Amino acid sequence: MTGLNHSDVTVFFLAIAVLLGAARIAGEIAQRFRQPAVVGELLAGVLLGPTVFGLLMPGAQGWLFPSEGPVTVAMSGLTTVAISLFLLVAGMEIDLSSVWRQGRSVLLVGAMGIVAPALIGVVPAAMAPEWFGAADVSTTLFAAFFGTAMAITALPVIAKILMDLKLFQAGFAVTIISAAIVNDLIGWIAFAFILSLIGVGDAHFAPLVTAGLTFGFTIFMLTVGRWAINRALPWVQAHTQWPSGVLAFALTLGMLSAAFTEWIGVHAIFGAFLLGIALGDSAHLRRRTRSTIEQFVGSIFAPLFFASIGLKADFAAHFDLGLVLAVLVIASIGKIFGCWFAAKLAGFERREAWAVGFGMNARGAMEIVLGLLALEAGVITERLFVALVVMAIVTSMTSGVLIQFCLGRKKTASFTDFVSPRAFVGSLEPTDRVAAVRELALATAAGAGFDPDRLAASVVRQERTVGSGLGNGVAIPHARMPGLARPVVGVGICRPGLDFDAPDGRPVRVVLLVLSPSEDAGTHLAILKSIAHTFRNAETAQQAAQAATTLTEFRAFLRSASED
Repeated sequence: MTGLNHSDVTVFFLAIAVLLGAARIAGEIAQRFRQPAVVGELLAGVLLGPTVFGLLMPGAQGWLFPSEGPVTVAMSGLTTVAISLFLLVAGMEIDLSSVWRQGRSVLLVGAMGIVAPALIGVVPAAMAPEWFGAADVSTTLFAAFFGTAMAITALPVIAKILMDLKLFQAGFAVTIISAAIVNDLIGWIAFAFILSLIGVGDAHFAPLVTAGLTFGFTIFMLTVGRWAINRALPWVQAHTQWPSGVLAFALTLGMLSAAFTEWIGVHAIFGAFLLGIALGDSAHLRRRTRSTIEQFVGSIFAPLFFASIGLKADFAAHFDLGLVLAVLVIASIGKIFGCWFAAKLAGFERREAWAVGFGMNARGAMEIVLGLLALEAGVITERLFVALVVMAIVTSMTSGVLIQFCLGRKKTASFTDFVSPRAFVGSLEPTDRVAAVRELALATAAGAGFDPDRLAASVVRQERTVGSGLGNGVAIPHARMPGLARPVVGVGICRPGLDFDAPDGRPVRVVLLVLSPSEDAGTHLAILKSIAHTFRNAETAQQAAQAATTLTEFRAFLRSASED
């Protein structure tokens, strides 16, 4: 009997459900701690793989995620599609025209971001290939791979970090993004050549022929392919339904391109990556269409793939502390100092030059993909694979923190981070602003661990002295409290509206009580700024009051309003 039988289908769908659900939940948790979602998705896979689940319940883990058989083949096919679509989206992030616009600074940072870590990585890998985790390949090929692994960066992670820090439009940030484009493009082309020389899978051509075809196809996609797609997109958008027509167009071409590179002896993801570059560079690709493709892949296929990585190896059994530290040090020294030096040559001042180095050091998802493909191709052992994954996670988690440190910036604070369910009043009933502030203060005091009456008296006294009506239907009574461990924000909803003597005369429907430690003025101001930014539109407070009766509904409304 061929194909999946009844039991296989059951296990297959159950495995996908568990893997996807766990990855999405862990990814959301990671983002709550201001970390890339891929960190949580990968950790979910580690928990479900042989490292934890397999150690505690080996029989159940082996049944749900078998290591061989038809279910394994089906899961492998699904994850291959997932990684190809992820690389297609990653390719869409690459804007080749921005590289030429930035000119000298991008070329300097991009070149040094490749050359310095690659050279630092090649030498020790060539001298001690077995210690560094080489598999059954020549020393030359392993050293070439190791140098490439040290040089590659993660454009999607870098872009997300800079957006979270509100630095995306800064001059040095544009240089980081453009230089990361150079790194990703050259790094993946180099890795494709390495795979072609190894002769992965059932190669149809000799290695040198494969290398020549890879080079020719790359040039074709970045020139003729880009032109053809740019000409075809307007026709597709004019004659098909949105977004299904453009989605089908992009995914069909992506699969065809992936099939071609797989056929010539290079992994399918390289073809999808090149197609993503050609598609994303088109001036006719609308922002909404781009966002739809990214959400389609990012919410389903990317979490599945990154969680599946945790099933590939026992991260505890193959964790080598010496190798992990060596990989982390080699990768970070080469990338950080190389890009810092290039940024200084390009004219950046000292702090921004360090920010360029730290920003370029984020490896994230791309490093993990590279390591997995090398493991599957027999280039590296599981020891080095685990070390590469750990290095990717550590550099992704620390880049944003280090950028803020060298720029002297504090993390931006969102007021919703400091609201607890006990400090949310879904229906304020008082008829005047003083009574409303008192009611909200009493509710908030319980969550802050303060004496309710003393806190309410303090806030009411300030409200009587200076009205807290901000405008646009929002009031922000606030106080600095000695002895408070961390900021606390109370939220009160008043649907009929109250007169808070606001400058614009609008009735207040959302009251936000901000309490912060007296010694932390920076966070207090950041919270007030976050509130003003959130309710900058006059309709937001009224819509929030109508939509939210619980804290969860309030958070959901603000998130959807922000995305819109």
